[in-house]
Amino acid sequence: MKHKELKEYLDFKTEQYNNPLFIESDPIQLVHQFTKKEEIEIIGLLVSTIAWGKRPMIIKNGKRLIDIMGGQPHEFILNYASNEPIEFVHRTFNATDLDFFFRSLKNIYTNHNGLEAVFKPHADHEGIKGRIVSFRETFLSIDHEQRSEKHISNPAKNSASKRINMFLRWMVRDDNHGVDFGIWKSINTSELCIPLDVHTARMATKLGLLKRKQNDWKALEEIMSTLRKMDPEDPSKYDFALFGLGVFDEDMKD
Repeated sequence: MKHKELKEYLDFKTEQYNNPLFIESDPIQLVHQFTKKEEIEIIGLLVSTIAWGKRPMIIKNGKRLIDIMGGQPHEFILNYASNEPIEFVHRTFNATDLDFFFRSLKNIYTNHNGLEAVFKPHADHEGIKGRIVSFRETFLSIDHEQRSEKHISNPAKNSASKRINMFLRWMVRDDNHGVDFGIWKSINTSELCIPLDVHTARMATKLGLLKRKQNDWKALEEIMSTLRKMDPEDPSKYDFALFGLGVFDEDMKD
């Protein structure tokens, strides 16, 4: 397809999938149980962190996280102490990692003015890449086991940072379509990147948006260079089109 035709096609598919029906089978449904800013942030970060594998299992374990926090994540985090062992596992994310996440979130909300504030511009890295690096540096600034660092991806090491980019899309995009929350105003939607996974990468390759073989930050930049031309103000909206085509659209499956 030519650029104009591809843009029209992706705009159409974005409208098709960017609606509340999308929530029914997606982990973001868990975040929509909350209305308080801090609780949306906390649940959003935790659910996006475990968002790999089959979606029913992600949702099941996301509900388990909410239960562990007694349905009041902000209050739980502010009062958290590592006194009792936590029983939790999702793939390689275990109770040790969860304890660290709880402690780090407590530090962020107690000493750094909350999650939005720690996604700040970085002196050495531009744009959203730098904001993720800033967040990672603050998140890892408390005592933790080395194993837990793998759950906070690092775009400075060329990771596509899929789950953090998904979390940022949830927090920043504000288009009144009922999916994303738009509660963060310090980050512009023009900065956002799509969460690059096997589905979006496969569709991006099929549609001529991606030639690179590895699903890393360089591949993400390659895709975003075209998506930003299609919509400079809100390029990450095309995540709905690429993900939806890869997961739900039978005509586009191999």
